[in-house]
Amino acid sequence: MFQTIAFLGPRATFTELAVSKLFPGSEKLPMMTIPECLDAVNEEQADIAVIPLENALEGSVNITLDYLIHEVLLPIKGEIIAPIQQHYMMHPGQAARWKETEMIYSHSHAIAQCHKFIHKELKGTPYEYATSTAAAAEFVRNNPDRCIAAIANDLAAEEYGLEIIRRDIHDYSHNHTRFIVVSKSDPDYSGHKTVEGINKTTLIVMLPADHTGALHQVLSAFAWRKLNLSKIESRPLKTGLGNYFFIIDVDMKLDDVLIPGAMAELEALGCKVSLLGSYPSFIIEKAVQNKKESV
Repeated sequence: MFQTIAFLGPRATFTELAVSKLFPGSEKLPMMTIPECLDAVNEEQADIAVIPLENALEGSVNITLDYLIHEVLLPIKGEIIAPIQQHYMMHPGQAARWKETEMIYSHSHAIAQCHKFIHKELKGTPYEYATSTAAAAEFVRNNPDRCIAAIANDLAAEEYGLEIIRRDIHDYSHNHTRFIVVSKSDPDYSGHKTVEGINKTTLIVMLPADHTGALHQVLSAFAWRKLNLSKIESRPLKTGLGNYFFIIDVDMKLDDVLIPGAMAELEALGCKVSLLGSYPSFIIEKAVQNKKESV
């Protein structure tokens, strides 16, 4: 089945890498922001949006959560867990001067993920945030006369003709990002295997009027049913200070008894509960790279 995929661009972002693995051969539409990706699906300009939701080192991507819940109300139809391998790259004409880098460009999460390398190897070098790692690589490509660098992936180096100076500069080797697949219909995952035994259901829970033990009661509805929660996170309702809702991930496919029973119990307690999605999980293996880095 032919599918059009909106993703956080420009070309060669980590999101595009995830899209290419899960939806090979589909038409890909790069967007400059996460809201634009979701709007493309909501307005039926694209069948699917693939956007980052959470990074193992930096936590949740709040704009994804807030826009998905407050603005477009689209269901999650899948997740992709992908390794994040960050590399330090420059225009080939400037590569020999990498110790003299005047500015580093990348997404804010990428800069934070590579803090140790920047501090040790390029202490004192300033940095500026870009809308994505690929946008940073594109900017470096477009400014060949400047001694500047980008932090991005292999695909970005290839796409924008940059030379990788140092590979795998992220602080921790277990750096992964969780991307979500958002669509009004069920995507075609034919030919791909889910992570064995892993399906997830995501719920949004708004507590009743604040009272002692409210959150404990919510968690108890899952605990006595032995439903494992892989994540629980609070986000502001945007209706005033102190008003929050909870996003809860249950490590189980939506069934006919346990999860509906928990939802009914929460509603009986006065909570407002809605289903954000029940979906399969996919994992992308870490790339093995044999190319030598520049010195």
